[in-house]
Amino acid sequence: MHIREAVEDDLEAMWGIFRAVTATGDTLPFADTMDRDTFRAHWFGPGQVTCVAEEDVHLLGMYKLGANYPDLGSHVASATYLVRPEVQGRGIGRALVQHSIARAQDADYLAMQFNYVVSTNRAAVTLYEELGFEIVGTLPKAFRHAEKGLVDAFVMHRFLQ
Repeated sequence: MHIREAVEDDLEAMWGIFRAVTATGDTLPFADTMDRDTFRAHWFGPGQVTCVAEEDVHLLGMYKLGANYPDLGSHVASATYLVRPEVQGRGIGRALVQHSIARAQDADYLAMQFNYVVSTNRAAVTLYEELGFEIVGTLPKAFRHAEKGLVDAFVMHRFLQ
């Protein structure tokens, strides 16, 4: 597996991953009704670093990294990760998170924060905790889970420097 910066030619495969992940309704705050143009603007917007994990010619996952907030909050990074459902459990998510942490450190971010980690996404919560993130806040019943109804979302944080 190789992780590299995404290019415009990756858009269709990235869109496929996004559609597959949002269809589950259990990990991302985005509905599966998001249109392709909005997705493109969100993942290739200004100030974003977007990377993909590939094996041979197949995209397995992706992340986007950027400032959590502009201006006075721009020293804190944030990221979003997606892994194709059929290849989850192979360490792709871990590799993407580790890659993004290194990119954030190289860009001199002081910390990284995830604003919205669905509490029932135990794989993500466990991975983030193993990589040094802590739950610093809970957003009660903030996520509309497809099967479990309203569940909490966590704010997770770690220092990078």
